[in-house]
Amino acid sequence: MSDLYLSHIRNWFLKSPLVEYPLRHARELLIGTLKQGPIPLHVAFEMDGNRRFAKNHKIETIEGHHLGFEALARVLEICYKCGVKVVTVYAFSIENFNRPKHEVKGLMAMAKVKLEQLVQHGELLDRYGAGIRVLGERDLIPDDVLPYVDRAIEMTKHNKDAVLNICFPYTSRAEMTSAIKATVDEYTTAPRLPNTPFSQSRITQKIRSNKSKNSDSSLQESSAEHNDKSDVDDSMSSTTALDPDSPLLPSMPVKTVKFQNPEAITAEVINSHTYTADCPPLDIFIRTSGVTRLSDFMLWQCHENTHIFFLKCLWPEFDLWDFVPILLEWQWRQKKLGEKESTRR
Repeated sequence: MSDLYLSHIRNWFLKSPLVEYPLRHARELLIGTLKQGPIPLHVAFEMDGNRRFAKNHKIETIEGHHLGFEALARVLEICYKCGVKVVTVYAFSIENFNRPKHEVKGLMAMAKVKLEQLVQHGELLDRYGAGIRVLGERDLIPDDVLPYVDRAIEMTKHNKDAVLNICFPYTSRAEMTSAIKATVDEYTTAPRLPNTPFSQSRITQKIRSNKSKNSDSSLQESSAEHNDKSDVDDSMSSTTALDPDSPLLPSMPVKTVKFQNPEAITAEVINSHTYTADCPPLDIFIRTSGVTRLSDFMLWQCHENTHIFFLKCLWPEFDLWDFVPILLEWQWRQKKLGEKESTRR
């Protein structure tokens, strides 16, 4: 009897009315208890192990990714119900384009289906007021996938209570490169002068031209009046041609353009140009499948107070019972951190 068959029997048993009802109430009670302590605002998941899960259970790789999406739906409900405000998931790495073409094609087809499901059956996101944001290199997304991405963002833009960041396609190096380029542009672009209807030099030269005309005694009075009226009218237009006989102005001193001081660039300045600039700091980073590396995900966002957890379970297996120990440990560490800060004072 295969592991997948046993897994189906287990799921059927857990969903039976006699088991599901008390189990659901137990989950609600557990989540309510956890909410009595501090809750992380930002949690990131590196959803690893879908292919290994499929291989272990002798199913197609794409089916493993489908089961991984079901795990994501479970995790989102757990996080938002606990009070987490931002969930960031690593859906597709730029490096994944190097995988076999049939797998990449299958992943893109699945992305369209799952994004459409989020839009059509978005009760979960609407229930917790979560809006979708897609972070990454938009120009690498295939043209047939872009409409689904835009529709998912558009249909959830009214949700302001929580955020689901989908990194697709993404690497931290690409994000940091983009942030540094934006910072360089900000500090090397000349400040724009305020817009005025006329330049000061043009107004001055026009006045001198008028004075030259008025001093010419050979002009008739009617002609002078006509010229005066014409000059008034001309002054209302920025396209009036200057009198070629008007005296030339001396060369005006060139004003030195002042750029921002590059010494003022700080980590906060660069952070303001990252994809997650308006998100709270990353509290918890979770990677499944037993791999103990970050794999170019959230490298900038991981800071001195980010708690990183590497779990042995594969992503399709991840559930509340895997998340509870992580949350309890994070709450315990927060308590210890608070005690240290209080003793320093």
